[in-house]
Amino acid sequence: MFIDQVKVYTKGGDGGNGMVAFRREKYVPKGGPAGGDGGHGADVIFEVDEGLRTLMDFRYQRHFKATRGEHGMSKNQHGRNAEDMVVKVPPGTVVKDDDTGETIADLVQHGQRAVITKGGRGGRGNSRFATPANPAPELSEKGEPGQERYIVMELKLLADVGLVGFPSVGKSTLLSVVSAAKPKIASYHFTTIVPNLGMVETGDGRSFVMADLPGLIEGAHEGVGLGHQFLRHIERTRVIVHVIDMSGMEGRDPYEDYLTINEELKQYNLRLTERPQIIVANKMDMPDSEENLKSFKEKLQEDFPVFPISAVTRQGLSELLYAVADKVETTSEFPIHEEEETGIHRVLYKHEEEEREFEITRDPDGTFVVSGAKIERLFKMTDFSREDSARRFARQLRSYGVDDALRERGAENGDTIRLIKYEFEFVD
Repeated sequence: MFIDQVKVYTKGGDGGNGMVAFRREKYVPKGGPAGGDGGHGADVIFEVDEGLRTLMDFRYQRHFKATRGEHGMSKNQHGRNAEDMVVKVPPGTVVKDDDTGETIADLVQHGQRAVITKGGRGGRGNSRFATPANPAPELSEKGEPGQERYIVMELKLLADVGLVGFPSVGKSTLLSVVSAAKPKIASYHFTTIVPNLGMVETGDGRSFVMADLPGLIEGAHEGVGLGHQFLRHIERTRVIVHVIDMSGMEGRDPYEDYLTINEELKQYNLRLTERPQIIVANKMDMPDSEENLKSFKEKLQEDFPVFPISAVTRQGLSELLYAVADKVETTSEFPIHEEEETGIHRVLYKHEEEEREFEITRDPDGTFVVSGAKIERLFKMTDFSREDSARRFARQLRSYGVDDALRERGAENGDTIRLIKYEFEFVD
């Protein structure tokens, strides 16, 4: 089964908790704080494996949770950092954030890596908080929660050449005779229901990858027919080979077919109009094909080359393949978006989300609600079972300006303040 789009949940590992501990050794008076830091949580990293061809594995496993860092220990021993969770994906995978639609990574080359969700840093132990004013703090941090998000993975086939056209114009037949691919071929519409890839070699030893995509019909970009599911696969192709049935056996005008398919490509993604096109006039062994081809060339306004062929009798195939190979060599790749390179052997994307300081809203029941990634992370890393930690949290809120902002919104002594699911009383 060909799976080319899937939604999964990923979560980076939480950081390990810092520890409150003190040195209690014989002959060591006033030993002082000795609590170690927690280890860092693991990142969830996607890595390209050229041996994979579909997203089938992600149909059965849709949750990827990385391990947390080890907690800090006494004697100033730091917790171990967790090992990153490396998930193999096929080349051509585009990873997008499900909430924002933003592209996190575009994974193309074998071995290329992308950090999808980051693990949290380890919490600090009490030895980190020692000061001359407070040489023995009973204060530590919990580990930072790992980043979590739902992502949508899309597979866009890495083909140099894409075959497009109406159903039953002979795309699968053409692929089967020029490569070793064996797509299903039959005389009814939508025989091809998944993309097929084939390696094509020309007589002079050049080669390229050709993809036969399910047939398009009018309205495909809006979801009509099968083609809309697979239009994404043509985004990476360098050359579009437009196959047209010149016999007119199904009562359609070849030129109208040509205009309709081009309009669908344009509506789906305007950048597809930048791709060079080669027009293939197929089924030239049929009676009315010569007449239709002459009429087609008279109407054609674009400067695209037209190659009359018959995939069944193999007439004209070698000239077509040489022309396609020439065009592939002279056409550069079309990246989906600009990529940043951070190394020769692997590309590592780090996705940072912009953090807002905080936001204050008010519920219908009069409760003030404080939200914001920075404040919520601070709250989750505070150990409220220790008084020193709770006081530090209150001081940090004041330094961020939360107290002043609540007063401006009208908060008074005794009002209820909610942060995540927890409620506090405002004390002025």
